[in-house]
Amino acid sequence: MALDILYFAWVRETIGRDQEQVDPPASVETVADLIEWLSQRSPAHAEALADRQRLRAAVDHTFADPAAPIAGAREIALFPPVTGG
Repeated sequence: MALDILYFAWVRETIGRDQEQVDPPASVETVADLIEWLSQRSPAHAEALADRQRLRAAVDHTFADPAAPIAGAREIALFPPVTGG
């Protein structure tokens, strides 16, 4: 299952790229599983994804919680909490 992963804000800056395409193993079933798996890709990934409480995700443009399944997804975006006014 090839996935496009998009990174925003300090996640992007820490990892050093704004996107990548990955093919996670079948054991990666949820957003939380994916973040855990991605954190093992490099020291920069580990640093950027270490504080799970400060991460938000969107699966195919829809906000998703860590337990959300990723089966059939094409794109996962990872970003810090967003505020606005």
